Parts: sequence; structure tokens; C-alpha cells
Amino acid sequence: MAFIAPFRAVRFNTTKIERMEDVVSPPYDVIDPEAQAALEAKNQYNMIQLDLTKFGGTEISDARYEGAKATFDTWQQEGVLIRDAVPTIYLYHIDYKLPNGDIFRRKGLTAMVRLHEFSEGIVKPHEKTFRGVTDDRLRLIDTCQSQFSQIFSLYPDADNEVMDALESVCPPEPLCSATDQDGCVHSIYAVTDPGMIKRVQDFMASRSVYIADGHHRYTTSLRLRETMVERQGSVADDSPYNHIMMYLCPMEDEGLSVLPTHRLVHFPGKIEVAQLVEKLQGSFEIEEIKSGSREVQIAEVLVRMEDERAEGTVFGMYEPSGDRCFLLRLKEGAMEKALGLGQPESLRSLDVVVLSDLIVDKLLGLGHEKCDDEDLIHYFSDVDEALDAAVKESVRDSDMSPVLFLMNNTPVSQVKQVADEDLFMPHKSTYFYPKILTGMLINKIVADEVIR
Repeated sequence: MAFIAPFRAVRFNTTKIERMEDVVSPPYDVIDPEAQAALEAKNQYNMIQLDLTKFGGTEISDARYEGAKATFDTWQQEGVLIRDAVPTIYLYHIDYKLPNGDIFRRKGLTAMVRLHEFSEGIVKPHEKTFRGVTDDRLRLIDTCQSQFSQIFSLYPDADNEVMDALESVCPPEPLCSATDQDGCVHSIYAVTDPGMIKRVQDFMASRSVYIADGHHRYTTSLRLRETMVERQGSVADDSPYNHIMMYLCPMEDEGLSVLPTHRLVHFPGKIEVAQLVEKLQGSFEIEEIKSGSREVQIAEVLVRMEDERAEGTVFGMYEPSGDRCFLLRLKEGAMEKALGLGQPESLRSLDVVVLSDLIVDKLLGLGHEKCDDEDLIHYFSDVDEALDAAVKESVRDSDMSPVLFLMNNTPVSQVKQVADEDLFMPHKSTYFYPKILTGMLINKIVADEVIR
């Protein structure tokens, strides 16, 4: 099954970089132009200079990637980036607070993981990937011969054997720490004990791993391996081109949080609350929430959704033009009645599938392709941000009618079940929080090295 191995990471030299938070960055695919400008202003050595975003300001050309390579090489020559001398498994712990005030520590490790095609059932996805999306990342990793960001994956470990073993030989002080924009504290610890590393390797050898975040980055590494086979005829099992840097978290970890992703649907044309209710009432029991301000109504709906989720699929719906809020409970058999039995039960039971396939596609008549082509659905993990966007959209002179759907999160158990059945969830089904920072650890690909 899964093969993991220690590696010699490239890291920022803490004797030359006073504040790690000035040089690390969020994953490239969540950075907008405003955030990019803020990162660039923080420090000349910020990772945004290497892990290029789509907002580069210049045409995507060879020069763009060669520039990143030259910068990467220069930082190493200057000693701003240094490479560890000993193969290491890195503990990566994050201390964070959720919006409700609950405090957690998520524990994981970073190591090399051998690449496998998804069809082998060893590395399992829960989202579809599209080859064209990886073109930019492939050019970057191939030109720089480095992997700047980590894949976030899960593995089963109900007894917490791996974390307990690694922490038993972990030094008390981290190699480095950084506080991200949300106040989450990311800390890296080095474990180099050969016996303990072998013990962890043996444990993982009977496990599969499940991609939580980074499906397209994983696919990029598969494509890089294909590229190297074309260039040199083959890639050995122990080649660095046959491995990828991955952050691994036990799926039973008490600090593992999956946040809901709320959907703001832009309905083409004008639609009144009564029309919305009429479209939905055949499939849902609908209860209007009338107490207090919109913020109080939203808060009540979210509490009720969490309390009632064990009884079945439940949504919140807020229509900002009429300033009205509703609780929607899926009626028994409604999915089967509307859509038939063509979908596996594990998908029909997903809240995100009920919203996507039943509400948006079937009842509102907005096909998936139309939603994608016309950008009709916007996604928010922060409910206050979602509410603010809905209200602002409702007073704008527009031919669209915004409707906000509030979601419960997708449990990790459902992610595992869908992946085990070789199925795929809709886009933005999961939001694992916090995100892994780019630049805490870098995987430098050295062609003649071996991974063992």
C-alpha cells in the first residue's frame, strides 16, 4: 500500500529571516490580486515570488518560470534557503481557533509519498481532476525542479499510533513557527530517529491515503513522472520523480476540522420568495425563521441545522431581497422521486449533492454547465462574508436574484466512503481548515538521489 519516506527539506534560514510569517504564503490557488500585493510587500523573500499565481501580471511564458527558477537558485546561494543534511520526517502541528471560539491542535507529518495512479486504490481522491488545470503547475515544478507546496492527505489511525510514536522522539523545540493571517500557529519539528521512521513506514505500508486538498497538485506530479519517462525511458521506484511531498493527518485526529462551504446562487432574472418556496416545497419541509435581525435568524438556522443533521439533510436558505430566512428539511424519498435511483446511496446522502443536483439543477433549473459557464455560484466558508455578499448583491442594479444556501460541513467519514467507492463529490464539497502554508517546507528534486 502507501510507501512514505523521510527527505531533506529546503527551509528558510531562521538566522536570516526574523519572521517566518513574512515569507510563507497561503496555497497559490486561494490568493487573489489584493492578497498577492500584500504578500509581495511583506518581504522580498516571500514565497509568492516562487509559487507563482495566475495573477502574475505578465504573459504566461518560459521567462515567467525561468524567473522563478533563477530566484530560487539565488535564495539558496545567498543562504536564505538551506537544505537539511539528514533525511527527516517533519511533524507539522497547527494551533488554531474556530469562529465559535473552540481551540484545537491539528497534528500531522510531512514526508515523501510514492506516487500511484488513482486506479491503483492506494492514493484515493474524492474530487475529479482536469488535465488542463495542471499545465501551469507542471511547468513550474519542471523548470524549478522543486515542489513548493504540500498535498494535504488523510490516513486511518484510530489508535493514533503514528503520532504517538513520532512525538515520543520529537525534540521539544520546533525548527520554525509561523502565524498565518487567521492567527493559526504552524510549527515544524524534525524527527530523524531511523528506528522510529522505519516503524512509521511499516505502519503506513498497510494503509491507503486519502487526498483532502491538492488533487490537481497530485495530478501534476503524475504528469511530471510521465514527462520524465518520455525523456529518459523510465523512472525507478526509488526516484524522486516517483514521489511527492505530502502532509498526512490521521482522519481520527481531534484537531481535524472540516468547515462548511456555503453557496450564494445567482438566479438569472427576478424571482420572488413565494416562487422560491413553491419550487422547493414538493421536496422539502419549509419552516420560516422570523425572530430578530437577519444575523439572529442566520445564527438560529445554523444552530438548528447542526442539531437536526442526524435526522437527515437540512439546509438554511436566505433570500436577501425580501430579507427572509428559512430552514429546509429534505422529505423522505425526495431525491429518489426527483432523480431516480441512478446515483449510489453514498452520493444521494451528501448534502452537497442534494443542493447541487436536486435544488440547483432540478428544482431551480440551472444546469451544472450553465452554472460553471456563467459563474452563477459563489462559495464562502465564512457565513458573515457570505451574508454580506448576498445583501450587497440584492441592492445592486442587476438582472440576477441572489439566494444564499447555508450548509452543514461534510464529515470525514463521508469523504472516506466516497473515495473508497471510487466516486467523486461535487466541486467545493470540503473545506479542510486550516490550510497548509506554502514555504514551511520545500521538496527539492535532485535527479540522482534515491528515496528510501
